[in-house]
Amino acid sequence: MDFFNTVITGTGSYIPEVRISNGEFASQIFFEKDNSKIDSPGEEVVAKFKDITGIAERRWVTENQNNSDIAAIAARRAIEDAGVDPESIDHIILAHNFGDVLQGSIQSDFLPCLAARVKNKLGIKNPACVAYDIVFGCPGWVQGLIHADSFIRTGLASRCLIIGAETLSRVVDKYDRDTMIFSDGAGAVVVQGEKSEQKRGIIASATVSHTTQETYYLYLGRSNAPDSKPGIRYIKMHGRKIYEYSISRVPHAMKAALDKSGIAIEEVKKILLHQANEKMDHAIAMRFFRLYGMKPEISEMMPMNIYELGNSSVATIPTLYDMILKKELKNHNILKDDVIIFASVGAGMHINAVVYRQ
Repeated sequence: MDFFNTVITGTGSYIPEVRISNGEFASQIFFEKDNSKIDSPGEEVVAKFKDITGIAERRWVTENQNNSDIAAIAARRAIEDAGVDPESIDHIILAHNFGDVLQGSIQSDFLPCLAARVKNKLGIKNPACVAYDIVFGCPGWVQGLIHADSFIRTGLASRCLIIGAETLSRVVDKYDRDTMIFSDGAGAVVVQGEKSEQKRGIIASATVSHTTQETYYLYLGRSNAPDSKPGIRYIKMHGRKIYEYSISRVPHAMKAALDKSGIAIEEVKKILLHQANEKMDHAIAMRFFRLYGMKPEISEMMPMNIYELGNSSVATIPTLYDMILKKELKNHNILKDDVIIFASVGAGMHINAVVYRQ
């Protein structure tokens, strides 16, 4: 019996060259959301931040780079890795949240959509190659995978390019401690339909949206600085609420996907979580395995690159996946037939998970 599978045939990523260490924030003046000044010494603020998030540095784009630029670089690398003709791509699905934001500006620009810009940068002329964006918070890239799987299984596409790219350095408030969380980056994969004797590739998925009291846990708001202009808004979040929501809800979405797949928990080799916060991700993974009565060594099963790369939103999972496959992350690898889970949580609030057999 042959199975028709949606499989990843190529990966690519772009990690910006500019390194911003935690030490560069030690002399920054920070304010709370109520505009009150944080009087703790800068070194203390930075040290506490590192202890909570695990982030030691992050990557930011250069002044002349935009989100669509780095998305195109990652996309081109994924296409080359897959060894396919760009003109054979049926869908370009690009996940982001702020579009292109020019250096020195705070205005989002995705007219035309970034996927169309990337198609142009790749030189793809085929009009049947449909290019569109997903604005779905940090889970956008995983949702792009889910969309592509649906298109491929229903015969609406045979090959898709899914990209996650963000330049959060352009929308952060320098007077807000949360600025230290956010980073820039891009990751991409080529997926296509293939027949094989084994069920592999995307096996199952689950997505949920909680849009009552959780809707504005992430939002755009004015700077924390007392004299800030109310008409200029930056990325903001209620960190504690996001943490509590995530550790409570994400494990169950992951379990829903795994149970739907019919694969035993013992077969799961790796969990690739959105790189949002080291302690939060660890708690999510622990609670997920606890749902099955297990307590494995999480560090062996859950690779992380947040320490050096920070939180690049939609780009964290595809860049992490590409780094592992390219042997760029120490002590972690993914082998043929390994079962992995991609899972993310973010603005909306949205959660999704995909069970994938390599």
